[in-house]
Amino acid sequence: MESDRLSDYEKMASTTAFLDDMKAANPTILEVTGFNPALFGGDATNADIPSFISSKELTGSPLPFGTYTYGSERDASDVKEVTKEKRIFRYTTIHNRDVIKSFILVQDPSPYVIGLVLDKKPLMRLMDEQRSNQLYISAALLCIVIICSYWLSNIMLRPVRSILWKVNEVSVGRFESAIEVKRKDELGQLAQRVNAMSKNLNIYMTKLKMAFEENRSMKEYLESFINHTTDAIHVVDLDGRITQVNRAFEQLYGYTTEEAVGRALPLAPEHLREEEQQAMEQLKCGKPLSAWETTRVTKSGEWISVSVTTSPIRDRLGNVHAIASITRDMTSRNKMEELLRRSEKLTTVGQLAAGVAHEIRNPLTTLRGFLQLQLETSKLNTRHVDLMLSELDRINLIVGEFLILAKPQATRFEVKDIRFTLGDVISLLDSQAHLCNVVFATEFGDGDCRIACEENQLKQVFINVLKNAMEAMPQGGQIAIAIHHQAGQVCVSITDEGVGIPEEKIAKLGDPFYTDKDAGTGLGIMVSQRIIQSHQGHFEIESKVGVGTTVLITLPLYKE
Repeated sequence: MESDRLSDYEKMASTTAFLDDMKAANPTILEVTGFNPALFGGDATNADIPSFISSKELTGSPLPFGTYTYGSERDASDVKEVTKEKRIFRYTTIHNRDVIKSFILVQDPSPYVIGLVLDKKPLMRLMDEQRSNQLYISAALLCIVIICSYWLSNIMLRPVRSILWKVNEVSVGRFESAIEVKRKDELGQLAQRVNAMSKNLNIYMTKLKMAFEENRSMKEYLESFINHTTDAIHVVDLDGRITQVNRAFEQLYGYTTEEAVGRALPLAPEHLREEEQQAMEQLKCGKPLSAWETTRVTKSGEWISVSVTTSPIRDRLGNVHAIASITRDMTSRNKMEELLRRSEKLTTVGQLAAGVAHEIRNPLTTLRGFLQLQLETSKLNTRHVDLMLSELDRINLIVGEFLILAKPQATRFEVKDIRFTLGDVISLLDSQAHLCNVVFATEFGDGDCRIACEENQLKQVFINVLKNAMEAMPQGGQIAIAIHHQAGQVCVSITDEGVGIPEEKIAKLGDPFYTDKDAGTGLGIMVSQRIIQSHQGHFEIESKVGVGTTVLITLPLYKE
């Protein structure tokens, strides 16, 4: 081989030349140094480093290759640390230059350490550039990711927005619009459920509005009814305190709403307080009470006759929590009933005048005959005198009964035997019955028939019923009168054989001035019913056309 060629080969194979080429290609590499960890431990210079080494030289020199211009005191310890398979990498300043020193352990062909000295400034600049590039790329990727995410989320949230829009519509009461469902996934099913819910809510809201309107109209109707009715209405709680009154209550009792509400007013007289308390206890237990006539006291202390109807007010559970009372002023009605009774009495007296006159004429004829006989014979016959006295007693009885009907009597209940009362009436009407070809058939049972009554009023009732029975039999006939007991009551039945009453007219009997008689007033049945009701009894009429009519009067027996 030629010598110049050999020198070129040596130059090419030299380690130093290779390192110089590597440093020239990488400006950041300032120095590459080979360390023999077994020999390196003190000062080393470039003169100690051979330009070409073999495996034998690696173990015979402390610095087998490279340069060592950037040495420091820590290199020896770092080299020893590297042999323990520890990584050494540190920043330092050498020759007023910021460098990075690192040490790498190589095990083959024999253990040695490679030391690298890197220029920190261009390396950091390169790292900054890389970092900036990475940041730009990351920012661009982040923007792309955000845009794509927004686009994807817009696609994914579109049905959710539709559902949210529908929920907002429902929340403000608009149920007509529906969500267009094009998906088959869970969101599509949710949209369908929301549409169904909206439809059902629309139906329920419509029903609720209708119910609200009905309740509102009913409330207005009830308030109008309560405030404009002429009956006094007030509501009390279970302690007796008034919670609500109407205008009629203020007018009837004289208390204003402010004075009445929240107070227990003394509306019942002192002697009726116990009875009122018993009625309240029955209402609290849920027992219904029928209307009854009683007396109440106004704010000024005036006593008034009233009809009271009370009823319990229950809550949703059925428990009584208040009591409502409706009070009707009966003063005017009682006066009217009294006038009607007087009118009926006058009518009855006028109709009985002929019968009474005929009944009186018969004993007067007998008296006149006996007196003429005694004048002619000039003798006193005691037998004739007894007959004359008997006829006079009969005249006195007839006149007395007639005066009872003509003269108003004060209402005062007395204990009487109803058989005697009815017998007196039959005696009074007996002569008129003979004129009408009517026969009275009586059947009075045994036993106690005493009742608490106002006798004159009961006589008026019996006279009205018997007169109607006689008028229903223009051709004459029999009137059956029976008295019998039934469950603590006495029942009086009066049955005729007259023409009867059509069924559609029976319900109207008792209405004021309703009559089918030419000379009738239409007051007799009504007054009779009121009198029997005031005696706590019942007045019933049963009739069949062409067969006859039965009037059944039931009155409570007197109890000691």
